[in-house]
Amino acid sequence: MYRKERGQFQCHAWVSISQTYSREDVLRNTIKELFKDNASVLSNTAAMDITCLEETLKRFLEQHKYLIVDDVWTPQAFDDLSRVLIHDDKGSRLIITTREGDVAALASPGHILKLEALPEDKACDLFHKKAFPTDKNHECPVELKSLSYEIVSKCKGLPLIIVSVGNLLRVREKTVEEWRRINDQPSWELINNLRLDHIRNVLHLSFIYLPACLESCFLYCSLFPEDYLFKRKQLVRLWIAEGFIEERGESTLEEVAEGYLQELIDRNMLQLVKRNSFGRKEFRMHDILRELAVDLCQKDCFGVTYEDKCVGSLEMDGRRLVMHKLKKDIQHSFSSIHQLRTVIVVDDNMPSFTLLPLLCKKSRYMTVLELSGLPIEKIPDAIGDLFSLRHLGLRNSKVKMLPRSIEKLSNLLTLDLYRSDIHYLPSGVVKLKKFRHLFAEKMNYLDWRDIHSHSGMTIPIGLGNLTNLQTLRTMEVRGESVRHLGELRQLRSLRLSNVKGIYCGRIRESLVQMQYLSKLSVNASDENEVLLLNVLPPNLQTLSLRGRLEQGSLEESPPFQSDGGQNVCALALSWSQLRKDPLPSLSLLSNLTLLHFTRAYNGEQLTFLTGWFHKLKILFLRDLPNLNQLEIQQGAMAGLERLSLVNLNSMTEVPPGIEFLVSLQYLVFHEITGDFLTLLRQCSAIRGKQWHHTLQL
Repeated sequence: MYRKERGQFQCHAWVSISQTYSREDVLRNTIKELFKDNASVLSNTAAMDITCLEETLKRFLEQHKYLIVDDVWTPQAFDDLSRVLIHDDKGSRLIITTREGDVAALASPGHILKLEALPEDKACDLFHKKAFPTDKNHECPVELKSLSYEIVSKCKGLPLIIVSVGNLLRVREKTVEEWRRINDQPSWELINNLRLDHIRNVLHLSFIYLPACLESCFLYCSLFPEDYLFKRKQLVRLWIAEGFIEERGESTLEEVAEGYLQELIDRNMLQLVKRNSFGRKEFRMHDILRELAVDLCQKDCFGVTYEDKCVGSLEMDGRRLVMHKLKKDIQHSFSSIHQLRTVIVVDDNMPSFTLLPLLCKKSRYMTVLELSGLPIEKIPDAIGDLFSLRHLGLRNSKVKMLPRSIEKLSNLLTLDLYRSDIHYLPSGVVKLKKFRHLFAEKMNYLDWRDIHSHSGMTIPIGLGNLTNLQTLRTMEVRGESVRHLGELRQLRSLRLSNVKGIYCGRIRESLVQMQYLSKLSVNASDENEVLLLNVLPPNLQTLSLRGRLEQGSLEESPPFQSDGGQNVCALALSWSQLRKDPLPSLSLLSNLTLLHFTRAYNGEQLTFLTGWFHKLKILFLRDLPNLNQLEIQQGAMAGLERLSLVNLNSMTEVPPGIEFLVSLQYLVFHEITGDFLTLLRQCSAIRGKQWHHTLQL
């Protein structure tokens, strides 16, 4: 494009600015490009200082229509360059290329071009042009077509990779055997084939310019399987446990780690896959970058992976071991077991895991044990000897109790017992003063509609000792435990179950102390217990209330008045027994993006008025037995993307106004009657929209 368009300008320059640039060098290189046909001017600038260089460049650009293309790494370099550029109204253009999201953000709105991966059809066309340059129409032989599609799919739409692999195959034999060999070992080719040196150099450049604090975080992600979908908070907790995160001022380690993660995304080292309605992210590592990172991990003894296709004994050089796709137990030891600091099992299909006792005895410096999903029933007493352990993950395991020796893990930061079979925690757990995250929630899958489908664990006496706790999910409320709840002033996420009305006063007093609390869930002890919670922490973003609300109305409830709850973006109400339409009160929550009703309203009508809920993305209405009219006025919920209507037996018509939801992407009608399905199929309002349904059993 540069070569094609530069003739339209009076002068032009293409300049690369390295991360370790100097302003003087940038100015000299730019002048050299602009004046390359004027030797006398270039000789005059040889002795100039930086001020003279700037003035010379400014005077020249004032008189010319110019095109300048710069490759820029940092916002500072962009600012330095901008000082000498002239806005001359002559049609001059500055084009910045960069790998950094924070640099691209400096461009004027509407002038940012993000290079996306090629779609499948265009990727195949490009590959065939390179692999069969002399063939008519670049036609791929029939016997190689399926292999060519597989090879292209592994390039993930990156033109650089597609072109390079196409050129590699252009000089190889056009046989099924040769192409299958390349297809079966793309990572080996990428690391070892001299023809792909330039790919390694381009991608490696992004890695070597990472700040030291980000290198380990990036390499760590490569230990997980190809296309592994990372959860933001899970990865942050692991990074902290590994010791990758350094304190910065008043920020918590979690906040610093969030910044690291965002920086890797901005640098395009991690790919943002999806973002939910209130900003939570899921992301993955690009396959090609992952292959290069895996090679670096092995060379630096950073960590290794293991799966069934590994042959021979389990031998490795590395302090971190991540196990993928293990269909059978590892029942033998290995010589380097004492070196291990981290063991993570990603696949939960293993029939058993008998290696744990050996790890507890031999790997005395273990810091991370992530064994979620494994059918482990007992934790050995020797786990208390792992004095460096910071992360213990037993989510979805079969563990029924923890040994008393758990109290010796004085460095433990995260204990994840979510959906395990544990009902009570050892009394010594309150001695773990470094505790930051405790997941102790249980689920009742036999009757998920029951108010008791979510429950927690009883916390021993001494809860107030855990003053560093940021996550507590879920605590069974008892008189002694609720008395010390207010001492946990660092809490960000809190879930309480078995709440009785007599405890609500103390809970309210505690919530006032929690200035950082952003996520709160309260489950009543039964359907008739009234939740008297008329105060919300100032920074609360997510609120879930499962239980009866006072007087069957939200109008008198302070959390839902105009002066409260303005930061709430997600609200779930269940078993609320509301008799009066709650929407007028809830419409005052101007930042609401997600709204769930489950058995929350006993009335017959809900009307969404024009202008209400302009930020709402997800609306979920379930088990509202008397609701027979749901109306949506034009201009209401203008940004709604997902609408789920479940088990609304009294509804006899498709909600009028549903056609006004122009942003709707996902529409479902679950547990409906055959008669209502007939109405849906005849309804012109949803014609052209994609919708799904299930019938009542």
